[in-house]
Amino acid sequence: MAEQRIATRADDYAQWYQDICHHAELAEAAGVVRGCMVIRPHGFAIWEKMQADLDRRFKATGHKNACFPLLIPMSFINKEAEHVEGFAPELAIVTRAGGKELEEPYAIRPTSETIIGHFFAKWIDSWRDLPLLINQWANVMRWELRTRLFLRTGEFLWQEGHTAHANPEESKEEVVRMLQVYRDFCHEIMAMPVIRGIKTESERFAGAVETRCIEALMQDGKALQAGTSHDLGQNFGKAFDVTFQNQDGERDFVWQTSWGVSTRLVGALVMSHSDDDGLVVPPRLAPIHVAIVPIFRKDEERVAVVEAAHRVAAELRDDGLTVEVDDRDDMRPGAKYFEWERKGVPVRLEIGPRDLQENAVMAKMRVAELDERGRAVKLKLPMEGIGIAVGELLDTFQKELFDRAQARLDESTVLIDSWDDFESTFADGKSRFVYAHWDGTAETEAAIKAETKATIRCIPYAEDAPEGVGEPGTCIKSGKPSAQRVLFARNY
Repeated sequence: MAEQRIATRADDYAQWYQDICHHAELAEAAGVVRGCMVIRPHGFAIWEKMQADLDRRFKATGHKNACFPLLIPMSFINKEAEHVEGFAPELAIVTRAGGKELEEPYAIRPTSETIIGHFFAKWIDSWRDLPLLINQWANVMRWELRTRLFLRTGEFLWQEGHTAHANPEESKEEVVRMLQVYRDFCHEIMAMPVIRGIKTESERFAGAVETRCIEALMQDGKALQAGTSHDLGQNFGKAFDVTFQNQDGERDFVWQTSWGVSTRLVGALVMSHSDDDGLVVPPRLAPIHVAIVPIFRKDEERVAVVEAAHRVAAELRDDGLTVEVDDRDDMRPGAKYFEWERKGVPVRLEIGPRDLQENAVMAKMRVAELDERGRAVKLKLPMEGIGIAVGELLDTFQKELFDRAQARLDESTVLIDSWDDFESTFADGKSRFVYAHWDGTAETEAAIKAETKATIRCIPYAEDAPEGVGEPGTCIKSGKPSAQRVLFARNY
């Protein structure tokens, strides 16, 4: 059926992405609420697993969850000049409530630095109150003009960490530590390699003295900023009079940080791993690990096959896996395979009468090797010890997805030394991860962006960049001296 077709990545990458989100039942545009989306249960289950793993990591590093108001007084937003300038175009303002005009308008939070700064001033008095390590899981509103499911919507879900420290050294350590937490999550759970680095002054968070980020390569060669960690210095401490008495008995302003990731990670997952057949989900984030499809031709075969399917499911669940037994009578096996494949279930098990006789099941991985006739290879697994066998398949699949993404990153990364090569690399909407020399000025950065739509994604960590990136050279655009190469790409 025409409506069931997924566009291919080669033909229309943007439509392919939308089709994956639709057919995998991840989300859909809200329609009645401009620029917003509805996250469907399958998509929200992926976000819940992301949230659970990250929350565990935050708590292991000493952070505690809290909840702050959705509405922020405009006077708070206006207190930090760079902050209000950075967010002004995206603010949604509430001016009327309870049938009356408000004496002071409220902004629906675009982020919470300001209101959290207000409460930090109430809670912090002495060095003994520091460090104060807070995290919030929340929704935010940024009035985006051009939206795309998960990647850029008016309302989205996220976490925002906010901390206060007694000195700049502790604050810097926090910024670095939390970026590492994000990097480890992306590698270990999302199977998505990322590049750590520092944003240029033009790209840093409004009100921060330094922004660090992780950048991921999508299958079309564009970059996606997957997480950020900001050193706020004393900017918000001064704006909200967050002071403390230090160990010398003197009062000083606190040093603060903020850091966050959002539901755009679900979009990153889609574009990192999925193929033209549908969604592909790393096992550690899969809402359903295994779909079991009983196969029978005669009614008298049905009872035994379905019972066996449920026995296998029970054993897999005992081993901590989530399992669906698809025993629907109104669908043919092929239609069931099609549905579970599009939803990205990592392993499909098939059980028929012959399998019962052999006390085995047939396993098909979501991304499988092909035989000489181009058909997906299936594996025969004994029912005895099925939990261990499937667990090993899932562990192997998780690693294979990371290795495949890392290979794609390596193949899509180049070092470029001339402006002609740089322009041709980004011509006709193309993108790669390009390391090139830049003279360090905002003027050159803006000129490169204007002419190619490529932006400086970050000044990379030496350990994340290819050999030669850290060496000095000559700017590809201005010809002036450059301290090192930086990472360029078009981005989402």
